Amino acid sequence: MASPLRSTSLSAPSVAAAVVYSAVSSLDSTIAIVTDARTLAADELVKDSPRLVALAQASEAASLVGANRAGALVNLLVPAHTLVSLIPTLRDLARQKSSVVVHVPVSSADDVSDVLSVRDAGCALIRSSSPQQAVDFALVAALSARKLSTPFIHCFDGTPPSAAISVLAYEPLAAQEQIKEFVPSADVAKSSAAKEDAEEAPQKTPAEITYETVAQAMLLFDERYSPVSYAGAADASLVHVTFGAVIRSTTAAAAAAQSKVGVLQVSLYRPISHAALIAALPKEATRLVALEQVTRQPTPWGPLLFDLAALLHSAQWDADSARARPVLIDAVSQASPSAFTAEQLAKISAHAGQFESPSHFNPAELVGVHAEQTAAAAAAGDLSKLSLDEQQKRVEKIPYGQLLRDLFKQRLNIANAASSSSIWGDAGKADSNPEFGFGQLATYERSRSRLIQAVTALLRNVNAPLSRGLHSALTSWLSGKDDAAVASLDAAQEIGRLLLAEKANHPEIEAVHALHNHLALRSNWLIGADEWAYDIGSSGVHHVISSGLNINMLVLDTATYPFEAEDKGKQRKKDIGLYAMNYGTTYVASVAVYSSYTQVLQALVEADAYPGPSVVVAYLPHSNGVFSSSYSPIEVLQQSKLAVDSGAWPLYRWNPAFEDSARRFQLDSEKLRRSLEDFLKRDNALAAIGAETPALSAAIDSSVERKAGTRLASKARGDLANLLGGLSGPPLLVLFASDNGNAEEVARRVARQGKRRGMDVRCLSMDEFDVDELPFEKTVVISVSTAGQGEIPTNGREFFKNVLSASINLNETEFAVFGLGDSHYWPREEDAIFYNKPARDIDRKLAELGGKRIIDVSLGDDQDADGWETGYADFEARLWGALKIDVVAGGAEPEEEHKRTDEENKVISNYLRGTIAQAIADTSCGYVDEWDGKLLKFHGTYMQDDRDLRAERLARSEEKAFSFMIRVRLPGGVATPEQWLAMDRLADEYGNHTMKITTRQTFQLHGVLKRNLRETMRGINRALMDTIAACGDVNRNVVASANPHQAHLQPEVAKLASDISAHLLPRTSAYHEIWLDDKMVAGGAEQTSAVEDHEPMYGSAYLPRKYKIAIAIPPENDVDVFAYDLGYIAILDDAQENILGYNIVIGGGMGMTHNNKKTYPRLASCLGYLPKDKAVIVSEKVMLVQRDFGDRTNRKHARLKYTVDDHGMDWWREQVEERMGFRFEPARPYAFSRNGDRYGWVPSVPGYQNFTMFIQNGRVADFPGNPLKTALAEVAKAHKGKFRLTCNGHLVVADVKDEDVPAMSALLAKNGLDNLNYSALRLHSMACVALPTCGLAMAESERYLPRLIDLLDKTIDEAGLRQDAIVIRMTGCPNGCARPYNAEIAFVGKAPGAYNLYLGGSHNGERLNKIFRETVTEEQILEVLTPIIKQYAVERNDGERFGDFVIRKGIVKETFEGKDFHDQ
Repeated sequence: MASPLRSTSLSAPSVAAAVVYSAVSSLDSTIAIVTDARTLAADELVKDSPRLVALAQASEAASLVGANRAGALVNLLVPAHTLVSLIPTLRDLARQKSSVVVHVPVSSADDVSDVLSVRDAGCALIRSSSPQQAVDFALVAALSARKLSTPFIHCFDGTPPSAAISVLAYEPLAAQEQIKEFVPSADVAKSSAAKEDAEEAPQKTPAEITYETVAQAMLLFDERYSPVSYAGAADASLVHVTFGAVIRSTTAAAAAAQSKVGVLQVSLYRPISHAALIAALPKEATRLVALEQVTRQPTPWGPLLFDLAALLHSAQWDADSARARPVLIDAVSQASPSAFTAEQLAKISAHAGQFESPSHFNPAELVGVHAEQTAAAAAAGDLSKLSLDEQQKRVEKIPYGQLLRDLFKQRLNIANAASSSSIWGDAGKADSNPEFGFGQLATYERSRSRLIQAVTALLRNVNAPLSRGLHSALTSWLSGKDDAAVASLDAAQEIGRLLLAEKANHPEIEAVHALHNHLALRSNWLIGADEWAYDIGSSGVHHVISSGLNINMLVLDTATYPFEAEDKGKQRKKDIGLYAMNYGTTYVASVAVYSSYTQVLQALVEADAYPGPSVVVAYLPHSNGVFSSSYSPIEVLQQSKLAVDSGAWPLYRWNPAFEDSARRFQLDSEKLRRSLEDFLKRDNALAAIGAETPALSAAIDSSVERKAGTRLASKARGDLANLLGGLSGPPLLVLFASDNGNAEEVARRVARQGKRRGMDVRCLSMDEFDVDELPFEKTVVISVSTAGQGEIPTNGREFFKNVLSASINLNETEFAVFGLGDSHYWPREEDAIFYNKPARDIDRKLAELGGKRIIDVSLGDDQDADGWETGYADFEARLWGALKIDVVAGGAEPEEEHKRTDEENKVISNYLRGTIAQAIADTSCGYVDEWDGKLLKFHGTYMQDDRDLRAERLARSEEKAFSFMIRVRLPGGVATPEQWLAMDRLADEYGNHTMKITTRQTFQLHGVLKRNLRETMRGINRALMDTIAACGDVNRNVVASANPHQAHLQPEVAKLASDISAHLLPRTSAYHEIWLDDKMVAGGAEQTSAVEDHEPMYGSAYLPRKYKIAIAIPPENDVDVFAYDLGYIAILDDAQENILGYNIVIGGGMGMTHNNKKTYPRLASCLGYLPKDKAVIVSEKVMLVQRDFGDRTNRKHARLKYTVDDHGMDWWREQVEERMGFRFEPARPYAFSRNGDRYGWVPSVPGYQNFTMFIQNGRVADFPGNPLKTALAEVAKAHKGKFRLTCNGHLVVADVKDEDVPAMSALLAKNGLDNLNYSALRLHSMACVALPTCGLAMAESERYLPRLIDLLDKTIDEAGLRQDAIVIRMTGCPNGCARPYNAEIAFVGKAPGAYNLYLGGSHNGERLNKIFRETVTEEQILEVLTPIIKQYAVERNDGERFGDFVIRKGIVKETFEGKDFHDQ
């Protein structure tokens, strides 16, 4: 039944593109397949006809597709014979995930062969079998390409349709809605995954995802369509398999023959879905007949047979024990399967049913179809009629020789016999004479060189009487002499005719004519067998390589796999490819036609195009019994695949023509041999490649020879373990990959339970274990968490990469996998594929390698009531139930030591000492352990690593690029010029030559190495600053208004900040002992004896989490006072001259966790008013309530804001008042107007002025063209006042005397520091550090926000809003360091390049924003924000801020309470 989308209102089909590029010579009815007037582009229907652009040749496609890459779907219409030349383009499209459909009309077996020749180019391949299908499948390919971001090749019958075509009409709204439901938006179209069920998607392979997407698209047009369809007997014993071709009257044929016959039509041929094929095939099938329409195939068997062989030897097939392995029969002819009648099919079926082993026959010859073509087909006929010797020669000579003939046709010149033992030929034979072999080709090259010289001289001779036609022809030839299209045989014949007519006119014309036989560019080849590799000198291989001539060598290696070690007494075979690459000027390729047909084609084309010697080493395994019952043709395929998969025969191409070293070496298979790895590392002409070895992925890490010894040792250990199993208990290997420790905790629990059961347990991170040792492990349990967009955690990436590319046999290994993830982390339905993806991928791959599942993959979900614990409880019960190993009575292993908690770590640290002193004295590594790392935060430093270098370091088995961030305790953000210069010097001496002005109103250094920590700390203290309590579970740096309107009050709030900071400072002397040798240099803490240390306020466990304090003076809220645990809002007298006291607010905080609604940002709530003399004491009492009642069991719930919501404000007020001994007064009125900084010159106290400069994201560094750090050092040397750092990351040059203002202004102007000509959007922007140093970052922030603002500024300028301030902030993770959740526009990182978008915070920081879009990319951000910004410009009320506007317009809901933050 046809889909309701189908109508008959149009007479031509449609395809989803606004432009069609055609390289088909005649614009006949075949063009109609892809040029209908009603088309779908981007997310809406296009009313105008698509633009048809004719191409002179198909090679123009690459540049045109690239030019349109940013636009909608692009269609190409190309002849089949051009596909081989487009292989590089097709591979680029696949690599770039381009939404391109290549339509190919086919009308003969030659055309089908051309289509199949590019089946491995990385594109999806679909074939239609009728005029109506051609119409519909064109759209199926278009919609699928859009949705999957995958290029499609659609081949269809190129002959004019004989019947009317019912086509898809886009007129009705219903059609538009259904199409949009399939491809909802351009955003989804560019997503790499289809919509999948959250529980099933992660286990699906790309082939299965593509299959389901295409199947869904097909159903839009006809309910009978399917990528793989079966017709015939339900219990058929013989099944014909075709590539998209329909066999007429299949059921009638089966009935007529009274036999069980069926037909499997594969319309979606790439990627091929094994699951779909298995589901469609009857279980009773005992014979599969590959009914193939191809010609000129280079192998004795057609491509479809190869895929069926792979299917029958797949893990999916083996998993169904009820299925037998059918006999494979290859039925290859030039006739289309659709040409066979029912009776002919019955005859073919009966003939195929006689074979008991893999066989080959020509069905067209059998039934008399296309009799005139059978003679040509006989060249690839029934191999069973050939002698073993003839069969052997066929295998050796057909594949690569046929490819050369197909590719180069009349240009091909093979200069020696294929069986020659040298490049010269065999002694005693005619082809050994000098005119044969290398001598012949060398003579040709020299003659052609003389021809080029002669033509050049002739054209330069103005006296030579050349006709206009000959002059033009020779000029064109000379410019394109190395281009086969220009120097073609036809062009050479035409020039030869002109030369013959004019040679008598001048001696130089006659000289050119004498050499005219060399006008055509030939493809010169020498073909040899593997004996050429035994003596490279004697065989002449060395002569060709060193000659530099444009000669190509094809060397066949016919060794069987596995390769046996050669006897020492025999000659040793040499690696010709490796030998040739050492010259650095020879094109080299290693190919295997039975592994990657497309790669062979590309290598031969590149070798021919390379202007110098080329060596193509081709694998062709054989045996004397190649077609015997013990060694079938399928085994040749299997040997080739195994040799490539194992790395014994790597597929690669080395092209010295590329100047870019990264492109010079292309690895086309997964593994390299050790010899090639060593070659790439050597210091020779390939040194540039050697430096980029990590880019070779698993190829380098999986070298075969390097791991052979390890495998043998592992096997020995496995045998020993089996022998001693009765003594030590059954073995158990537990592996984990964990970023936050949860997956490691799961692994530890499994290990403990294993020990309790008497098992011999090992527990390791994944990257500590060699994948090649897995076959020697009996029982393996894996625990893996999910990072970012379905990524593996850092300490499992190498294992994960290697296991996915492994070809090991796990038949003796049983396994179980537990995954930890968040099912709501990627909320869109199509992104459900990322949920627990690493666990699902590992589980699937281990099963494919033959491993036996103990239980199905189990998943822990953060969304469950107990988080991952819920899933783990079920996993643990099922695991031990399946293993049936009970706890050992009376002899259980002791429980593993309880993992230390953060609270325990503080208590046992001896007041923050731990083993820090020993750790920083250890120069053998650049890091400290987890527990010292946690304690170091209390001392003001975090351990980090450069994440830009992490993967490279890991690939080289080196430790991460560890360094330390140091944060200064700087109450109120006030520093002297001398302190600025001290920090500037320390940044250069010990840091990464930059400083960060943080959102905590202080200095931060990055890149300090462990060995320099102590000296850096001492340098800070010598500048009369310190770092104690700048981080950690204590009161941190106290911030205060930096540049209030009431300038005379700033010193008062700065002093209050300093007083509070000193009052709440930890009393431990550990800081001074570790960093300063107990010498008090700076800071106001009362020091106690190092022998009897104590903490009178904090106690030995300190606080549950950090404690932050801010002080604001209305109307400026530049500190964002509501974002802190404790906030002071200054209340002034009526004259606005004096501070009377403060409204006290508590419970603010920005941090949360994505998709965990139990965590949320919160703005502080007011306790009441206190006079200013009570300001210091209230900070202590609020802290003590949090110390005593804060959550110490769950750090995600440990901030003061959760304690406020848990107990309520009335309870809090009572608790604080009880500790203070007096009550709060009612809150007093105040008003905030903004939370940004005041830029430029503003008055300070009488006689002084302040200048606030914009420092983008607080980063002080010397940038190209903007030496900011150097300029600020020059300012510090001249400045006589103070510097004030702001909570927005900017700098106030404060207290400049009026008489010094002109000089300072000139200095600022000289260094470009007075430039405030930025948009107000940029001036109110802020970003956290994020990548590359922050270990929590999920996306870029500081490095990316400036670029995003560049893009948004275009919209801002167009809308006329350049001077209108909008607060915009970005963080790389949800922890909120840049205070994003009260900004008017905010971006919170979720994965590389993906952010949650929040709107609706207030301009003065008193309202939370609300999520507007989840997981948006740059393109989507611009798409979403542009219309809102323009709407704001047009529809806002007078003085209305952007955040207020989006609330009034209902774009997002107004939100003040943190508990309402996640409500929509």
